[in-house]
Amino acid sequence: MSRDLISTEHLVDSLYGFVSFVIGVIISSIIIYLVTKLFGEKEGIKTAIITAVIGAIVYSITYFLLGDGFWAAIAGGFVWLLTLKALYNMGWLKSFVIAFIVWVAAAITGILLPTAPGPL
Repeated sequence: MSRDLISTEHLVDSLYGFVSFVIGVIISSIIIYLVTKLFGEKEGIKTAIITAVIGAIVYSITYFLLGDGFWAAIAGGFVWLLTLKALYNMGWLKSFVIAFIVWVAAAITGILLPTAPGPL
């Protein structure tokens, strides 16, 4: 009985993590797409989705390796900035400004959207 309960809890946790990841990528993609369009970039939503997925992977790896702290945020942010710069073929300053605006917009969106309850 307890083995079934543990297996069910693991499944729920995994499903919750996957759904959270997908929702996060969708929201990030939309924000990246809108901000880059405001700055005159011609790339479409596909590039925004790729940028969002790479960003999520980079941050996951960085936080896994460096922990949850300042250095992890700096390292993850820098690698994501390189990704943004390369995928959109733009300079450092424009990449930094866009990344900053995307970060602010994502933070505001995270505050305004209702949060989902944790796994049961």
